[in-house]
Amino acid sequence: MVQRGAGVTTFNTSREIPATAEQVFAAFSDPERLARWWGPAGFTNTFRKCEFHSGGRWSYVMHGPQGIDYPNESMFAEVDAPRRVVVQHISEPKYRLTVEFSSSAGGTVVSWSQKFESEIAAQRLEHIVVPANEQNLDRLCAEVSRKPGEG
Repeated sequence: MVQRGAGVTTFNTSREIPATAEQVFAAFSDPERLARWWGPAGFTNTFRKCEFHSGGRWSYVMHGPQGIDYPNESMFAEVDAPRRVVVQHISEPKYRLTVEFSSSAGGTVVSWSQKFESEIAAQRLEHIVVPANEQNLDRLCAEVSRKPGEG
């Protein structure tokens, strides 16, 4: 669900994944796995630092499909296994991403809420962020369903 219009700074989406909350959380908590799925379709990552605990630093470069590198600095503001991860994106654009994992009849519902620091940034990036968040969840689903040893 995406709210549009004046004053909107937050983009929300969710996805049900046919796996336990622990299995979905594991794809987030393991830096090697996180690097495989993080970001929109076509992007890859190089992690410089990934301290997956509350207060831990996360420094990485996203490599875009057109060959452009996007340096990112974040902090894991909260890690509550296997229920919740909150990422504070410190570099521009500044936002707070809250990801919650809830058990459901079909597995786990992943709720994704990205709140930008400014309305201007949210409006400027909406056309990128909305599809990118869906692609991120597509990639998370693929990672969770991946068999060990698959490339």
